[in-house]
Amino acid sequence: MPTMTITKDNFSQEVLQSKEPVLLDFLAPWCGPCRMLGPIIEQVSEERPDVKVGKVNVDEQPQLAAQFGIASIPTTIVFKDGNIINHSVGAMPKNSILAML
Repeated sequence: MPTMTITKDNFSQEVLQSKEPVLLDFLAPWCGPCRMLGPIIEQVSEERPDVKVGKVNVDEQPQLAAQFGIASIPTTIVFKDGNIINHSVGAMPKNSILAML
């Protein structure tokens, strides 16, 4: 499943109402660790069709960043049935992201 861009406008439909678990990557284009994590997030998106994967640009979506208390990026959050079930701050290897799911 391709990675989606999540905004305040589609957040409720794509994340909170999703039937599948959702992995969100909170990032910014200027963030070095975010750029390191990006290809890993894309791999997870391709390898796990049972999980919806989205990216939230904190510069463009400050409301979502504030709503979830994002103080450091990259931050990854896993939602299931509209609830946060896991989260992590910082770049990490793919096996750690898969373990979050």
